[in-house]
Amino acid sequence: MAGHSAWKNIKHRKAAVDAKRGKIWSKCSRAIIVAAKGGGGDAKFNASLRLAIDEAKAANMPRDTIEKAVKKGAGGGDGEQFESSRYECYGPGGVAIIAECLTSNVNRTAPEIRTIFDKNGGNLGVPGSVSFSFRQCGQMILPAGGAATEDRVMEVALEAGADDVVSHEDGFEVFTPASDLALVRDALQGAGLDVEGAEIAWVPQTTVAVDAAQADVVQRLVDALDDHDDIQKVWHNAELPE
Repeated sequence: MAGHSAWKNIKHRKAAVDAKRGKIWSKCSRAIIVAAKGGGGDAKFNASLRLAIDEAKAANMPRDTIEKAVKKGAGGGDGEQFESSRYECYGPGGVAIIAECLTSNVNRTAPEIRTIFDKNGGNLGVPGSVSFSFRQCGQMILPAGGAATEDRVMEVALEAGADDVVSHEDGFEVFTPASDLALVRDALQGAGLDVEGAEIAWVPQTTVAVDAAQADVVQRLVDALDDHDDIQKVWHNAELPE
C-alpha cells in the first residue's frame, strides 16, 4: 500500500486549510448538507454525517455554521440539490489523478473541470480509467507521541478491524474497509489515541516517481482542481520529491 505518498497528500491538504479557509468551509458545508440529506441529521446514526462534521471541525469551522448546514440538509425541501461525480485523468509523467465533486449543475461543472485538466497538462479519461489502480478505503492519521506508540496503535486498530497500519516518522496511517472507518476510529479514540484526520479515501496501490519539474506541474494541476468550488477532494499517485 502506498502509504508514504498518501501521508504527504494528507499533510498537503491540511496545510492548505488555513490558506483557503473560506473555500474549505464552503466545501465542508456542502458535504454536511449532502450527508444529512442522505442519512438524517443525527450524527450518532449517520456515519457519513459524523465524518463530514469531524472534517469541518478540523478546519475550525464555527459550531453554528455546522449546525445550520446539518439543519439545511436534514430539512430536505426545495433547496439546492447536489449531485456527486468523479473525474479521472492522467497528468504529467503518467500520474493518475482522481477528483471527487459535489455540484448543483453538472452541465456547468464538467466543462470547467475539463478546462482545468487541459490547461495544466492533464488528460481527462473515462470513469474507471484511473480508479482501477486505487483502493477506496477508510484512512486515518494519528500523530506520534503520548500513548500513540506503534505497538499500541497496531494493537487497537487491528483488533477493531483495520487492514493495515503504516508507521511514519511523525505519526501513523491506519487503513480500514470503508464501511468500518467509524468503528475503528471510535476504538482508537476510546483507547485514548488522538485521531487527527479520518476520511474515505482513494489510496494508490502503486506510486509514480516524478522529477522536480514534473512535480511542479502536477502540483499546479492538483491545486487548480482543489481551488474549484465544486471539487471536494483530490487524490493522486505521484511520489513527489522532498
